[in-house]
Amino acid sequence: MSKNTVEIRSEWCKSCGLCVKACPKGVLGIDESVLNAKGYSPAAVLHPEACVGCGNCALMCPDSAIRITRD
Repeated sequence: MSKNTVEIRSEWCKSCGLCVKACPKGVLGIDESVLNAKGYSPAAVLHPEACVGCGNCALMCPDSAIRITRD
């Protein structure tokens, strides 16, 4: 069984939430307990085990802050 990894470059994230809405499995969420250098609460991987590697989150991110690795 392959494992998918979602990497979020939190310093690039502006907390738009498009990736969260695009994920069919609810893998991502906005981490309101953290602020990046720009003052935004970045997206975070909440349920990595649920990732199917579809790449919707990376495609929707306007800042290219998300990368999917399929092992």
